[in-house]
Amino acid sequence: MENLIFSLNATMPVFLMMVLGFLLHWKTNLLNESFAGYLNTFVFQVALPVQLFKNLSESDFHTVWNGRVVLFCFVVSLVSILMMAALSLLLRERSLRGEFIQVGYRGSQALLGAALMQNIYGDTGPLALILIGAVPLYNVAAVVILTLMAPDGGRLDRRTLGKTFRGIVTNPIILGIAVGLLWSLLKIPQPVILQRAVSSLAATATPLGLLALGACIDLKGIAACWKPTVVSGVLKLVIFVALFLPLAVWIGCRGEVLVAMLVMLGSPATVSCFNMARSMGHEGTLTSGAVMLTTVCSAFTFTGWLYLLKTMALI
Repeated sequence: MENLIFSLNATMPVFLMMVLGFLLHWKTNLLNESFAGYLNTFVFQVALPVQLFKNLSESDFHTVWNGRVVLFCFVVSLVSILMMAALSLLLRERSLRGEFIQVGYRGSQALLGAALMQNIYGDTGPLALILIGAVPLYNVAAVVILTLMAPDGGRLDRRTLGKTFRGIVTNPIILGIAVGLLWSLLKIPQPVILQRAVSSLAATATPLGLLALGACIDLKGIAACWKPTVVSGVLKLVIFVALFLPLAVWIGCRGEVLVAMLVMLGSPATVSCFNMARSMGHEGTLTSGAVMLTTVCSAFTFTGWLYLLKTMALI
C-alpha cells in the first residue's frame, strides 16, 4: 500500500492539473484554444528552458553529466524509430504511416516529464541528459519521416535539412540545457537577484504547461483512425517501456535517472507532433487522436510503472 500511495502522490497532482486545464477550456472557456496556444509557446520557449537552466546551473557538472546515459537514450530512440517505421508498413493507407511513426516514438518528455520529475524529486536535473540524447534525433527523424511520407509525395532537399539543423541549435530547451551545463562546469556564481528572478520564472513552467496541455485534450479525436491510434498508444506507453526499461536497469540506472528513463520511454505523444504533421501536409487526424489517447491513459500507465519500480526497490 505504501508503494501505491507513493506512485499516486507522484502522478495524480500532475494529471489533476491537466484535468483542471481541460475543465477550464471545455466547461468555462476561460482557457480557450488561442490562450492555450500562447501558454504552450511561453512554457516551451521561456519557462521550461529557464527551469532546466536553474536546476543544472545549481548542480555539480561532474555529478550530473553521464555520457553513457546520453548514448543509451540516443540508441534506444533510434531503435524505437526504426521499429515504428517497420510496423508502419503494415498500414494499408500510406498517408497515415508518417503520423503513425511520429506519435509512436516522440513523447512529451520536456513538459510532462519535467512535471513528474519536479513532483517526485524536486528538480529536473537527470531529465536534461534524456533530452540531450533524444530531442535532436526526434526532430531530425520527424522532418525526414513526415517529408518522405507526405501524402503528396515529398522529398528532402538542402533547404529542409538546413532549416531542421537551425531549429535544433536554436531550440530553447537545448539552449537552456547547454547554458545550464556550461554554467555548472565553470562554477559561475549567481547573485541573489538573479537566483530569485530565475526561480520565480522557472516555477511557472509546470503549472502553466499542464493547464495548457489539459486544454488541448479533445476526446472526440480518438474515434477517427482508432485502430492505428490504439496500436501506437500501446507501443508508446507499454511496449517500449517493457522492452527498454529493463536494459536501463541492466546498465545500472537507479533512482532519479531510472525515472527519467521511464519518462523518455513512456511519455504520451506530444502536442507538437500534431503541429508538425499539419505543417508538413499531413491530415493530422491520427496524430490528434494519439495525443489525446496517450495523454489520458498515461495517468494510469505512469502510476503503474512507478508502482512496479518502487515495489522492486529500484527507485
